[in-house]
This record gives sequence, structure tokens and C-alpha cells, in this order.
Amino acid sequence: MTAQSSAPPLVSAHQLAAALGAADLTIVDASWYLASAGRDADAEYRIAHVPGAVRMGLELISDPNSDLPHMLPSADRFAVACETLGIGPHHRVVIYDGSGTNLSAARAWWTFRVFGHRNVSVLDGGFRAWAGATRPVQMGLQRRSRTGYPLPAVDRALVVGREEVEAVSAGTLDAQLVDCRSAERFSGKVDEPRPGLRRGHIPGSRNIPFEMFTNRGTGRMHAVPVLRELLHEQGLDPA
Repeated sequence: MTAQSSAPPLVSAHQLAAALGAADLTIVDASWYLASAGRDADAEYRIAHVPGAVRMGLELISDPNSDLPHMLPSADRFAVACETLGIGPHHRVVIYDGSGTNLSAARAWWTFRVFGHRNVSVLDGGFRAWAGATRPVQMGLQRRSRTGYPLPAVDRALVVGREEVEAVSAGTLDAQLVDCRSAERFSGKVDEPRPGLRRGHIPGSRNIPFEMFTNRGTGRMHAVPVLRELLHEQGLDPA
């Protein structure tokens, strides 16, 4: 893939509204929920989504052959997913979800970045920010013409393996481990929602639940100074 311009990590609903209809824009609904949430992301998408948004569930960009849930897909599987949804290598991609925290949107954003697609952003505040301003929505399933997507290379700087995590945990590699699950899951007070996974956390990791990064009322990301203070309070070096 040739070099792309790098988009900002976040775009506002106002910015997205101004860009609707651009030929190089692809909007992605990446909503996904644990079974315990009792929500159907596919059904919710068909009821209402940002105009023109295509549906990219987490399973579509995960490895179906891994023994562990929702591991990164192969480069070929990612490319095929993009081709099927009409996402080209030079498209500007804006991703959102309906969770109120942009959890699965952030996962999809990271996956695009891992495979070298730098022109990708998350809609700050997610679908709530869009629909809450009484902007138009669409129903049904959106389809785009299939595109070509060259086999991408993996940006290894954005991924670490088990060996590196074990080294950090053991103190032989200088890095910080952050666990963004809930405090109850981190402490092992509750079962993991996915079957077969043990309770507890990796030794040496610090817990910052992902909900802390966003405003509970709006779903939008906190300002950078607030995030830096949050990390400092949790004993992390923001640098």
C-alpha cells in the first residue's frame, strides 16, 4: 500500500456531517456487544445508522481460526473484508459504534492502523453524538460496489506478543501494562464474560477501565489535559 495522509484520531459529528457525500469517504458502523449486554448490533444498525454507513462487525475483522476470541485477522482476511464493503486503500474512513464509549469503534480503528490504513478516525461520541443532534439517519443494509484492496503489511509497532507482555510483567522489559477492563473483572470478583478465560489480571498491570476515558453524559473523549491527569492519578507516565 502506498503512503497515506494520517487523519486525526477523532472527528466530531459536525465535521462528519460536513463531509457526507464525499467520494473518498467511507463511514463504518463497528458496533459490537458482549452477549451479557442483551443488544443486537446488526439489528440496531438496520433500524438506524449514519447515512451511507456500512456494517463491519468485530467477527469480520477477527481471526476465525484462533483458539482465543477476536484476535487480529490475517492481512488477507482484512483486505477481503475491506473489498467486500467497498473500502478502498485511499478512502478516508470514519468509524463509530453505539456503545456510548466507542469501545468497538476504537478496536476497529486500531485494526485499520495495524494494517497501514492511516486515513481513519473515530466519530467522537459515537452514534449518540450523531443522532442526538437530530441529524438524519438511514435504515436497512447499505451496500457499496466492491473495491480492490492490496494486501497490506502489518505495522508491528502497534502490536506486542505474549513474550513481550511476560517480559514486562516480570520486570525485564521497561514498559507499562494497562488493563482497561472493569475493576470487577480486573480484581477477579466476577467471571469473565467469555467462556474458558480465568479471572484476575496480568501481574504488574494497572487498571484504568475504558469508561474513564470518555464523558459519561456525552460519550465524547475527555480533553487531553484531563486524560493526562487521569493517567497521572493512576500512576502512569503519559509520555
